[in-house]
Amino acid sequence: MRPTERDTEKASPLSTVPGLLLACTASCLLWGSAFPCTKIAYRMFGIGGQDTGSIMAFAGSRFALAGVLVIVGVSVARRRPLVPGHGDWGAVLELSLFQTVLQYALFCVGLGHASGVTSSIIEGSNAFVTVILSCLVFRSERISAQKVLGCVVGFAGVALVTLDGAGTGQATFTFMGEGMVLLSTVAAAMSSNIIKRLSQAHDAVMLSGWQFLVGGLELLAAGLLLGGRVEPAPGTSPAACAALLVYMALISAVAYTLWSLALKANPVSRVAVFGFMNPVFGVILSAALLDETSVLRPSTAIAALALVSAGIVIVNRVAPAKSGAQGTADPTA
Repeated sequence: MRPTERDTEKASPLSTVPGLLLACTASCLLWGSAFPCTKIAYRMFGIGGQDTGSIMAFAGSRFALAGVLVIVGVSVARRRPLVPGHGDWGAVLELSLFQTVLQYALFCVGLGHASGVTSSIIEGSNAFVTVILSCLVFRSERISAQKVLGCVVGFAGVALVTLDGAGTGQATFTFMGEGMVLLSTVAAAMSSNIIKRLSQAHDAVMLSGWQFLVGGLELLAAGLLLGGRVEPAPGTSPAACAALLVYMALISAVAYTLWSLALKANPVSRVAVFGFMNPVFGVILSAALLDETSVLRPSTAIAALALVSAGIVIVNRVAPAKSGAQGTADPTA
């Protein structure tokens, strides 16, 4: 690391424990709220679980708006337009394919067929899939016994919640529901590894804002071509629908910005360990906002969350001096 970067990190409020805790907790709380908010939005906009076109159109509207918020916000903060250079567009398109188009198309379809509680815990497997792809596909780090242990422990939590179902002990895994959510984590893990590679030569914040905008517009166009629509359901307040859409766009825009600033000011391993709060907040908020307390037995939810959280901690505590992008160790650090 260059001395000037190290000096910047030390000067940042986010390099302190209180600052880091506040930023990471706020990011994870926002991301966790996406699970119940998406299902609430489906009701408010009259989107059924089988209405793939409207699901994609809604997701596209949300992420295109998130991209605008990131681009405008960062442009104002930096006092110059956040515009991709000629050599940046290929990276923007590559990243948007995995981070927005594939990840959220799969996630939104899956969430229409699965509970918010189950989906949030399955999404907790993202850290493990990222590590597996990093070691076996991208080969940006070496696999180790401790990483394997973390993956096994974490996936045990995912398996527990999907097999237990609604407290009946019967499997609730369906391809269009939990299967799609699980595939979305693979796309997300791919995007994390792609970000790690692309950020070496491109501005990571610029890539995020523009991939949200480009990917969101692609999702919106695909949804509209499939006959989808984005309009309030009869009897629903248009103002309430607009407010929810803006909030969901802010989830991505604000959470990503805070997380990125925390990563800039700290070793990645120090930040990534906070990721275990994502499934925790997702379960708590889904239970509170969607009244899904009967979807899982409390003992199962607690055990699954404990396993997922323990797995993330184990994985992120491997070689803390060699850290990379969002939970992925960087052997070049």
